[in-house]
Amino acid sequence: MEQPVTALELARRQIVAAREYTDSLLAELEPEEWVRAPGGTTSIAWQVGHLAMAEYGLCLFRIRGRRETDLQLMSGRFRKQFSRGSTPPSDPARCPPPEEIRRVFDRVHQQALEELAGFCEADLAERIEEPHVVFDTKLGALFFCAHHEMLHAGQIGLLRRWLGKPPIR
Repeated sequence: MEQPVTALELARRQIVAAREYTDSLLAELEPEEWVRAPGGTTSIAWQVGHLAMAEYGLCLFRIRGRRETDLQLMSGRFRKQFSRGSTPPSDPARCPPPEEIRRVFDRVHQQALEELAGFCEADLAERIEEPHVVFDTKLGALFFCAHHEMLHAGQIGLLRRWLGKPPIR
């Protein structure tokens, strides 16, 4: 008889599925398309940088705190440039190159998945120190990571359409 899927495994699957969808939206974009901001609101570069920063915060920092090695995942400057409440720079030259953003995006995701494998369900039931408006436990942070990524994937999809790209689905 098959074992029931744990909440941790369900959260992991949702995080992976959200990333696969986001990756499909990014697959055929040219570097110059990453920094265009139709209507001056946001850019794909900012959306992806923000997702990297958020996944770090939700899947790593909120679960196990900050580690010195986290600076190898992303710099403090990167984290601040793409944090909640930040805005895309009006000058694309002030934004890290798309290749750098993509490397951070992929590196944080890989680290999150590696560490998820070692998390314990009981530890994830712990309340987080600074409750979020949507969740108050470590497990809630993991589930919100997938939901947050899908929200921004929708914005990336809209940006793609403004850039003249066909819809993915």
